[in-house]
Amino acid sequence: MTDRCPWWAPPLLAVQFLTRVPVPGTGRLSAEAVRAGLVRAIGWFPLVGALVGMVTAAVALAAASIWPVPVAVLMALAVEARLTGAFHEDAVADFCDAFGGGLTAEDVRRILKDSRIGSYGAVGLGLALALRAVLLITVLQAFAPMAAAVVIIASASFGRLVAAALMALVPPAPAGTGLAKDIGGGVGAGVLAMALATAAPGLLPFAVMMPLPALATLLAGGVFILWFRRLLLRRIGGSTGDCLGFAAYAGQLISLLAAAA
Repeated sequence: MTDRCPWWAPPLLAVQFLTRVPVPGTGRLSAEAVRAGLVRAIGWFPLVGALVGMVTAAVALAAASIWPVPVAVLMALAVEARLTGAFHEDAVADFCDAFGGGLTAEDVRRILKDSRIGSYGAVGLGLALALRAVLLITVLQAFAPMAAAVVIIASASFGRLVAAALMALVPPAPAGTGLAKDIGGGVGAGVLAMALATAAPGLLPFAVMMPLPALATLLAGGVFILWFRRLLLRRIGGSTGDCLGFAAYAGQLISLLAAAA
């Protein structure tokens, strides 16, 4: 196949990148076609996030009809971790280790590449998972099933939108790793516009049903993006895949916090 990326590849590459779902056809693409497709695939991240959120919401609601809500939430998070390969959770641990324990930019980048989890990573990941679990419990107990599902789906979509926005606003760090390095800073206004469009199915129901929490999510998310961009540029000169994964998880927490409030 030529290096030109076919029209059907970007959404499939987004599914392949963000989940462990087997995706047929992408193995026939050349390396250059995959790279070009990954840049465009970022525009599909929020929609894939919404699909992941649908699975999480469905498992949580189904399990809550049989078991207590805390049990249902833990089951839903376990299924989601299997579906995504704990992709963003791994990034949270790596980010906390690197930015908590690294003193210089070189230290931070070196720790980001280390697959081992230290004390900062263990504490950061544990607190992030605990906060998300408690927020999901709150949402399931406070809202009707349909409204709870809307919140969970919106949070999953918004988290991936935050990551896409940062890819457009922050260049890859020197000697960085992961998606930020693979795309080489190729995310432009067109890809970001596509990400905003594919976020609509997950975010519009949230905005219609809960306009104030939705507005708070957008405002808080914007503040977080500006702060996080400044932090990344100051500490390591750009972004890495783990930084983007951490941002996606933070975006989910921001949305859930707004809904729970």
